[in-house]
Amino acid sequence: MPAGGRRYDPDRRQRIIDAALRVVGERGIAGLTHRSAAAAADVPLGSTTYHFKTLDDLLVAALRQANEGFAQAVARSTAWADPDADLAEALARLLGESLAADRGRVELEYELYLAALRRPALRPVAAQWCEAVAAALTPRTDPVTARALVAAMDGIGLQVLLTDAPYDEAYAREILGRLLRPGRGGAGSSGPSGA
Repeated sequence: MPAGGRRYDPDRRQRIIDAALRVVGERGIAGLTHRSAAAAADVPLGSTTYHFKTLDDLLVAALRQANEGFAQAVARSTAWADPDADLAEALARLLGESLAADRGRVELEYELYLAALRRPALRPVAAQWCEAVAAALTPRTDPVTARALVAAMDGIGLQVLLTDAPYDEAYAREILGRLLRPGRGGAGSSGPSGA
């Protein structure tokens, strides 16, 4: 062990981020402090302030990590590369799988995402998430429609969480499909004449 009783801990930063996510999941954003993150990570308080000078720095890292799951699932899907795949169906299924897999995790993601309303430091991370998901969809549609699809999925997911309503995949598929129909700005739109 090095002098002074400290040992090298290359995973400490990640443990603090993981702990911050647990704290927010259990107590909400208001319950997250450097002290609560340090206690949950079982590290000295100085470690949290060493790795994250401000609480916003810690929240940015937590939001970035929370956002990875859905964006990676979108990026991994083979539906975007297959021109014959039903994009609305694939997105509706992916959204449903995300909501069903771990509702608590999705609630946590939205809590961090919506915290950007009051914490400007989080806004670039929230915007990056939207851009990453939209970029994954652009092989199948134009950038404007891709952004509209992201907004619609956000809205549907948030409504499910806020109302405790069951996720209705058929409804989601219909709404997303409307955004993709030719003549409504979706892929395959050739203009008013359809030619």
